[in-house]
Amino acid sequence: MGIFDAMRRDGHEQLIFCAVKEAGLRGLIAIHDTTLGPAMGGCRMWPYATEEEAVADALRLSQGMSYKSAVANSNYGGGKAVIWGDPATDKSEELFRALGRFVEGMGGRFITGTDVGTSAWDFVWTGRETRHVVALPEQYGGSGDTSVTTAFGVLMGIKACVREALGQGSLKGVTVALQGVGKVGEKLLAHLLAEGAEVVVADTDPARVERVCAAHGVKSVPADQVYDQPCQVFSPNALGGVLNDATIPRLRCRIVAGGANNQLAEDRHGDMLQERGILYAPDFVINAGGLIQVCEEREGFDRDRAFRRAAGIYDALLRIFAISRERGVPTHRAANMLAEERMARIGALDRIYVP
Repeated sequence: MGIFDAMRRDGHEQLIFCAVKEAGLRGLIAIHDTTLGPAMGGCRMWPYATEEEAVADALRLSQGMSYKSAVANSNYGGGKAVIWGDPATDKSEELFRALGRFVEGMGGRFITGTDVGTSAWDFVWTGRETRHVVALPEQYGGSGDTSVTTAFGVLMGIKACVREALGQGSLKGVTVALQGVGKVGEKLLAHLLAEGAEVVVADTDPARVERVCAAHGVKSVPADQVYDQPCQVFSPNALGGVLNDATIPRLRCRIVAGGANNQLAEDRHGDMLQERGILYAPDFVINAGGLIQVCEEREGFDRDRAFRRAAGIYDALLRIFAISRERGVPTHRAANMLAEERMARIGALDRIYVP
């Protein structure tokens, strides 16, 4: 796949392959950029079809973490770990402890925690082997479930989008098509309903949909029809790549704003959204609440302080929308510019000699 070419193209610093036969570990740790500080990024466990897919995911996700950290004004760089395996069948104590050994061997250059396919409880095992782990359960000294802060941050981002695109100061009466009602999606649903929004949900898990609809009194649409749902906000909160050549022409919304990572299948799909007059909240900006929480955890966790910082996602998006207008670029490119400019400013301080 041209790994070195891919790393040079996107500015990656390091890619580590981790294998322990006895533990069943086939893992990767990707470090994108450490200008702002040690790389921070969760560990995804997924049954990739090929090792090329695993490598591509690690590289893409770690780059997203660099940009997310920069826009969130954190003092961390971007990294990501991935484990090639089925989270339903392949988890074990020795697997996550083996991962912890590799992380500890990096000497603090990389800090990790839970992501898609892993849980905070998995990293209790990892924490036995490394100090460089975050988002542990509260019973083990961590800050707990990051989806709480993520969902709140996404809510604030949707509010910013509604102000920008619809000129409304509240979500009362705003229609939202919510794709994915997992850890983040269901918490976001509760926020939206409390704000007076009208929400329809979709998920690939029928049992989950049935439970959520019963609990919250909302209606659902089949998972493959959510793109066709008339709404003002389409909110993707499942896996990435959902905004692509096939789905964007089907959208019947004014805004795309949700908590999923890597929503654009390719950068050009952000251009397509702008061409259709759809306001896009860049994913690494709107879903930064979880990152904010674990950064706060490293500095002595205070939940109120974490929520205050996550509320700043509202202002960050308004700033990105202003850059988009002023420079005539789509919002995803405006967000990249904002991140790159901060990394360049902080990186320039290296020219000052400190004895």
